[in-house]
Order: sequence, then structure tokens, then C-alpha cells
Amino acid sequence: MHEYSIVRGIVEIAGTEAKKLGNCTVRSIELEIGALSGVEIEALEFIWDLAVQNSVLEDAQKKIVFISGKAHCLDCEKDFETSSFFDNCPYCGSNATGLVKGRELRVKSITII
Repeated sequence: MHEYSIVRGIVEIAGTEAKKLGNCTVRSIELEIGALSGVEIEALEFIWDLAVQNSVLEDAQKKIVFISGKAHCLDCEKDFETSSFFDNCPYCGSNATGLVKGRELRVKSITII
């Protein structure tokens, strides 16, 4: 389950930011996770409490913003929703497409007091 190591990385980021401000308390953290990031949100939610024990995030409120997959067709120049890296364009059938959104895995904001 690589979600544990992902959460531990998030803990490290939050800890570094809290330390920069003088070991303050982290009140909340907001994450952006894309549909095509490879992160199983259910698994991340399951492991969260264990992974943040005795850390700056132990009492912090967590918010996850889910980002749907979106691709762009290089032939017809249209954007479309996607759930795969390899979907053809639904408008013209081209396979000359590129992912625009959906791979995100980032800390969007941290509220520190």
C-alpha cells in the first residue's frame, strides 16, 4: 500500500512548513488528488489516522479535492473528460491526445496557527 508512504510525505511537508514558522500547530490541510494519479483515495483515507499519529497532522482537519481526468486532442483541438491515459478523442477519434488534468497529487494549502 503506497498510500502510507504518500501520507508520510504529506506529514513531512506539513512538518517542514510548521517548523519554518516556529513549530506552530497545523489546523487543516487541503490536498488535490487527480483521478489518474495512481492514488486510491479510499486506501489513503483508511491509512490516514495511522500515518499521521504523533505528527503535526494528528489533530488537523483534512480536505481532499478530487480532480477528474481531462485530455486535449491535438488534431481537433477539443478538450474532453477521460478516465484513462490512452483514450481516443470522442469528437474525432484521434489518438493524438495529451492529458491536461488528472495526475495531480499535491498539498494545495496548509492552515497553521
